[in-house]
Amino acid sequence: MNDRRTSVGRLILMPALITLAITLLRLAGELLGWSPRLFNRAAGGGGAIVGIVWLVPVLGVYFAVRLAREGQRPAGAGRAVGYALGALALVFAIGIGAGRLGLARNAVILAWCLASLAAVFVAFAGWPALGRTLVAYGLAARIPVAIVMLVAILGAWGTHYDVAPPNFPEMAPLAKWFWIGLVPQLTLWMAFTVVIGMLFGAVAAALVRPRTA
Repeated sequence: MNDRRTSVGRLILMPALITLAITLLRLAGELLGWSPRLFNRAAGGGGAIVGIVWLVPVLGVYFAVRLAREGQRPAGAGRAVGYALGALALVFAIGIGAGRLGLARNAVILAWCLASLAAVFVAFAGWPALGRTLVAYGLAARIPVAIVMLVAILGAWGTHYDVAPPNFPEMAPLAKWFWIGLVPQLTLWMAFTVVIGMLFGAVAAALVRPRTA
């Protein structure tokens, strides 16, 4: 069976390229002032139709189906879902708890980020094969975004990649990138990719039969 298994690199290659293309398309759309409904330039860029966030559940299902058909199934689909839900609960419990303690803004951000890293490990345990794939894809998707954000912040482009949240304190460009770019991309958004991808993938795996010889 092992000779039929696809390596993680090959499995994520095309999705990673598609993701990069969407990232660059969104950047172009914001710089050129295209429709705000498609390319939201506001801080966070929430709700924009063109964005890589929408790929996560779709690719979670895609990766899960590929792995399940190759025999790399979870010990139990319900177990994988349970771990993913537990990871989600962990993030919100720690993040919201830190906010209610009245900590400084950066301390709250740090709490959310550390909770996100913990959530990745928790969700990963539910189905390691899918977890490895989602982590690899997450890095392939989010590292380019972090790089785009660095260039956008240095150039003050006025896109959602460099606009800080409301009431965010003034700071040097590199410090700003660290707090709103690098750290969130490699923690919060990695957790979103792994946890949400795992949730959708585990459900899909329960419906897929292993490929027969």
